[in-house]
Amino acid sequence: MKRLLIVVDMQNDFIDGALGTKEAEAIVEKVVKKIEEWDGDIVFTLDTHFSDYLSTQEGRNLPVMHCIENTDGWQINGKVKAAAEKKNKTVGMFKKVTFGSAALAEFIKDGNYECAEFIGLCTDICVISNVMVTKAAAPEMPITVDASCCAGVTPQSHKNALEAMKMCQISIVGEE
Repeated sequence: MKRLLIVVDMQNDFIDGALGTKEAEAIVEKVVKKIEEWDGDIVFTLDTHFSDYLSTQEGRNLPVMHCIENTDGWQINGKVKAAAEKKNKTVGMFKKVTFGSAALAEFIKDGNYECAEFIGLCTDICVISNVMVTKAAAPEMPITVDASCCAGVTPQSHKNALEAMKMCQISIVGEE
């Protein structure tokens, strides 16, 4: 079975940087373990902004400089990156300037994957956005989200996003 793991925005700024949370820090080891045990291809998304971020629509609504390309905050967390490099199954890195990546969805649609699983940050913004664009691009492909390897802006918004995805026929595993 051709399987794909999508690791969403496991970047320093979302873990212990500008927009980091204790919930995000708490999933790092779980994400590492998931990558180490994954039997299939792996892709990453990278939230990517530039020096003009505060003048963008997102920047006006969330005026916190984060994930500025080529900064330390933009980089994938070191432990997560090391696990992926050791696994040597990474087949793509998708920079995205907004929450969801149309390029990722097209890659998945065209990749003949039998199923996809999403993990990462933030459940209630970028994870749900990428899950939904993928569902639109590949409506018959089973999609799973491992809740234990995701964190939202708040615990409540994480739960709300999981419930919304369930309503859209996304399988949720790893819930507490």
